[in-house]
Amino acid sequence: MNLDQRQKDRIMDTFVNVTLFIIMLSMLYPFYYVLILSFNKGTDSLLGNVYLWPRSFTFENYAQFLSDPAWYKAFLVTVARTVIGTVSGVLFTCLVAYGLSHGDLLLHKTYFTIIIFAMYFSGGLIPYYVVLRSIGLLNSFGVYIVPSLLNTFFLLIAISFFRDIPSELKESAHIDGARELVVFYKIIIPVSMPLIATMALFIGVGQWNSWLDSAYFVQSEELRTLAFRMMEVINRSNAPMDAIAAANSASAGVTSYSLQVAAMVISIAPIVCVYPFLQKYFIQGIMLGSVKG
Repeated sequence: MNLDQRQKDRIMDTFVNVTLFIIMLSMLYPFYYVLILSFNKGTDSLLGNVYLWPRSFTFENYAQFLSDPAWYKAFLVTVARTVIGTVSGVLFTCLVAYGLSHGDLLLHKTYFTIIIFAMYFSGGLIPYYVVLRSIGLLNSFGVYIVPSLLNTFFLLIAISFFRDIPSELKESAHIDGARELVVFYKIIIPVSMPLIATMALFIGVGQWNSWLDSAYFVQSEELRTLAFRMMEVINRSNAPMDAIAAANSASAGVTSYSLQVAAMVISIAPIVCVYPFLQKYFIQGIMLGSVKG
């Protein structure tokens, strides 16, 4: 390689790195901007020119946001539904996918027809409500778990993934006397961690951010979720306040927008904390795909 070619490569590398850095900043700065506004007095933020750090640092936005004791119960309910819903959803989806990945399964095509039909057609909210009422899930913790046990989108992905696993692994286990459940837990699950991590992340995020089911199918205040409480705060902050509440908020420097950005930070913080622990499995998934290719 001559000198001119090396110089051209360095110029191209520099251009690519600068471009990627600009793209990274354009994606990260909105999150950072919301974060600094959540720690800045709302009345001060109205003046503008808050770009790099809080100009008037305060915890009042979070203090007022979390002043209601119901938040602790909502947090526990959300954590419980996220953990239980994610584990049960991933496990149930993988079990069904493993069964459907066998081409010799009885009524194999019929099951696939039902799955594809369910992906594209829905009965709507009212029939869904009637079904939940008929099986006794309304106003219960089960309404957060049971309807999300099977994810048809990830079901099809898992079926394709399980079919790509070498059949020799399963055959050797069968020769040693292992049954299907033993093969599933001892062989299939360990080699499917990239798939499971991806499913867990998306299902967990969906469970954490879900609030419609809490609004439509739950009446008990003890079962309200964190996302539903956040929507209540946002709606309440947009509504006109009485004179006393307005005076208290003004003295604390809190505005409706500062409450909203605090709610945004609280909603995304757990997901941001969990993602680094799952990142290595995404990298493994990319490497597996490159080897198969």
